[in-house]
Amino acid sequence: MSRIPNLNAYLVFEAVARRGTVTRAAEELSVSPSAVSQQVKLLEQQLGIRLFRRDGKALSLTLEGEQMFHACATAIRLIRDARQSLGKQHETLRLSFRVTPGFGVRWLGPRLADFATRHPTWHLRVDAAPDPTDFEREIMDFDIRYGAVPWDGFHCAPVIPDMLLPLCSPALRDQLAPAGDARARLDAAPLIDSARALGQWDAWLHHFGLEIGSNTKSILLDRSSLALQMAVDGAGVVLESLALAAREVAEGRLVPLTPELPVLEYPAYWLVCPARNLSRRGVRRFIDWLDVQALEHRREVSEICTLHGLRVERLVSVEALVGGFPPP
Repeated sequence: MSRIPNLNAYLVFEAVARRGTVTRAAEELSVSPSAVSQQVKLLEQQLGIRLFRRDGKALSLTLEGEQMFHACATAIRLIRDARQSLGKQHETLRLSFRVTPGFGVRWLGPRLADFATRHPTWHLRVDAAPDPTDFEREIMDFDIRYGAVPWDGFHCAPVIPDMLLPLCSPALRDQLAPAGDARARLDAAPLIDSARALGQWDAWLHHFGLEIGSNTKSILLDRSSLALQMAVDGAGVVLESLALAAREVAEGRLVPLTPELPVLEYPAYWLVCPARNLSRRGVRRFIDWLDVQALEHRREVSEICTLHGLRVERLVSVEALVGGFPPP
């Protein structure tokens, strides 16, 4: 069995060869000249070769010493470079994640600058896509998904809930039936649906036992942003979540259709990742930051509900909204 080399002796030898004298090497290494000489002598004995030619106090490398010096210098440089690279990794992290487009644009996007400001050396990659991440094939730290149930086999943590209610422009609301008659108001306005939303008009109406006229016009769009913009423009009443519409409501561009019926709240947005990814420092930092943002969001929507006199009905899951609704 080969013996483990005396690495300290190689380090001392490299310093002597580079500095030219035992005294200078000892000063660099903060040890005594005798300790340096002892390490060099020990290394020569172990290798069975002479590394230096000695002429009084002057030292010069032998041919074997030249070869060993180049090998030691290369190895030490590689170790030094690796140490510097690891140090930079501690200062600069890369964080890659995927998010559903609507949530990314309307909720996360306006807040993400705060995270970037708090971590100016981090490299962020945000992929806004409707399809979930394939963690076995794609390099992603986590995914923020919109859906009815957690994903089996992965760590799933709720981010924020959907808070579903009918919204319209102030001008349209003022044109509709008097407050207190939700059915009449809905009868008189086009109903805007977002095709990708968990909560749809049919299930919402069934939940509250409301029936509207068969002549009521419906508008179906495949993006929440389009649905909200049409409602802002006065085209109809949109059934949407305060998670995505909080800005328009806070600015007065959208208003609740009626305080008569409560806001329906249920889990909808989830942070999803393999459990092993939770040990990554960047993921833990982002989750901590996301928790703070979620608390602030709850405060904002609570203020909106208080301002408009809205009650909140909390559902265990979206299945509690659609579960009793008969299939088409």
